[in-house]
Amino acid sequence: MTGAALTGTRNPRTTEAALLAFAVVITAAAGILLGWSQDPDIPPAAIVTGIALAVIAVVAHLTVRAAAPDADPTLLPIAFLLNGLGLVFVGRVDLATGSDLAATQTVWTAVSVGVACAVLLFVRRARDLARFPYTVGLAALVLLLLPLVPGLSAGVINGARLWIDVAGMRFQPGELTKLAMVVFLAAYLERNRALLSIATQRVGPLLMPAPRHLAPLLAAAGMALVVMAGLRDLGSALLLFGVFIAMLYVATGRLAYPALGAVAFGVGAYLAWLLFPHVQRRVAVWLDPWADISDAGYQIAQSLFAIGTGGLTGTGLGLGRPQDVPFSATDAIFVVIGEELGLLGMTAVLLLFLLLTFRGLKIAITARDEFATLLATGLTVTLALQTFVIVGGLTRLVPLTGVTLPFVSYGGSSLLSNYLLVALLLRISDESRGAALGRGLDQRRVPQAARS
Repeated sequence: MTGAALTGTRNPRTTEAALLAFAVVITAAAGILLGWSQDPDIPPAAIVTGIALAVIAVVAHLTVRAAAPDADPTLLPIAFLLNGLGLVFVGRVDLATGSDLAATQTVWTAVSVGVACAVLLFVRRARDLARFPYTVGLAALVLLLLPLVPGLSAGVINGARLWIDVAGMRFQPGELTKLAMVVFLAAYLERNRALLSIATQRVGPLLMPAPRHLAPLLAAAGMALVVMAGLRDLGSALLLFGVFIAMLYVATGRLAYPALGAVAFGVGAYLAWLLFPHVQRRVAVWLDPWADISDAGYQIAQSLFAIGTGGLTGTGLGLGRPQDVPFSATDAIFVVIGEELGLLGMTAVLLLFLLLTFRGLKIAITARDEFATLLATGLTVTLALQTFVIVGGLTRLVPLTGVTLPFVSYGGSSLLSNYLLVALLLRISDESRGAALGRGLDQRRVPQAARS
């Protein structure tokens, strides 16, 4: 008998297929409604996008069915639904500004899903990623430094040096750096968990482990943070710091680390405010955007106006003014959703991210080994913290930083890194659930009829 029959539960791949179909239908319906707001005829672009997403979803589903048959059935559909809604609203920005970003984003969706499928096919065990932690850490730093290389650098864009130009395409290597750093941290913490849990040195009122065990970890994370700060990628620096502290706490269970991290964050934030004029401007805008509403505070002010205009149910698809909000397709895509779908639409999107975070943490809890637990934790915290930073910035909960809303904002490098993140979570969940059902990789290669 099959594992699904033995446990009396529905096949997870059947659930995934149904949820993927729902995500594609919702996306296609939203695209058609957007087109009808401009023209009474059925919009060809919405039909083409819907068909493209359906084909991509089928390929992704068949790959997961073959390479990770026991993986969590909700991760891929949630990612597809967020991605599809992102395509619709990037298309909405295109209609308002005359740009053509949605077509490029659709291509990036196909490329990102293709790379994620390749990861599932070739990375058969999550533990294989832990074999060379220092090589992965070095690769992360090299990726981070690429925007400084002459001939590759795309220069300073919007005050930051984050992009490279390769074969006529613009890419942000820092997005992949975050994933590589999570892999490095998970591997190092797993190998040195016991040593990092034993406190032998006193730092003020706190007991800390020996410096020689903590030094490599602090050096790698510190170098990454310094480079990000130098590139003015303060959003990613904040993100990496939060992930670092979370993983360190999960690995050791010592409250001293988050306590010390909070102090370090406070000191670092104050130093950044003293040293970087653009940080001072962002803090000033955060505290009072109305003081300079025509210049520095223009984006956040327009974002708040758009959210207020949307009210509870929104103006309706195609009836807002995304052209009034700077960077509406990237940094402020959540505001476009808020204006046209209202508070209910924003809440629905946030619930999708909350569900994705919940499933990721559940995967971390049920993982087979410590490395997989740490890796799943780091990946999930990365996704959750990035969502919090950008949504909090647009709603004035925290200072606005230049990060994207995962899966929704326009940007190929961000989309690629987030689908890779989902692929790794799928691999970890497949291993843990397969082990719980008594199926290993070797057994899965046996034909189904022989296992019945």
